[in-house]
Amino acid sequence: MSVLSPRPSALTTDAFIEAFGGIYEHSPWVAQGVAPKAASGALDAPADLHKAMHAIVEAASDAQKLALIKAHPDLAGRAALAGNLSKESTTEQTGAGLDRLTPTQFARFQKLNDAYQSRFGFPFVIAVRGLVADDILAAFETRLQQDSAAEFKTALAEIHKIARLRLDAMAA
Repeated sequence: MSVLSPRPSALTTDAFIEAFGGIYEHSPWVAQGVAPKAASGALDAPADLHKAMHAIVEAASDAQKLALIKAHPDLAGRAALAGNLSKESTTEQTGAGLDRLTPTQFARFQKLNDAYQSRFGFPFVIAVRGLVADDILAAFETRLQQDSAAEFKTALAEIHKIARLRLDAMAA
């Protein structure tokens, strides 16, 4: 069984929130919700911490879930250009090649970001690890056809995937 590094059970509450508060993008409230359980050792494995954090998100109000979705940056968007992405998002977007888009791809990302934001009122969220720009663009096109309720659920499912990948990367 893999164990997270740092090990949640070895951390104070503040240190736990510091270490795991970015697992869900700019939403430390998720880590705060599970922090009381960390000292028991029950959250030392990535799968266990993810399950607990997932439950906190799913128990949240729709307004909190919407705020969580909105905490994510546009892909290849203004925050990336300005260098204002979280360390995790920068690594993920760079890994998918979003820092090396052709001018045509970049223009398409901007157009789709705007269309998606206009249609749904929140940014397009996808777990980009293992994907390339063309995969992401195809997903954009497909998901723009969904209704708002389905896309809200899809965005949250992608956020949970991102969180799990981030926790797996922290495993020792």
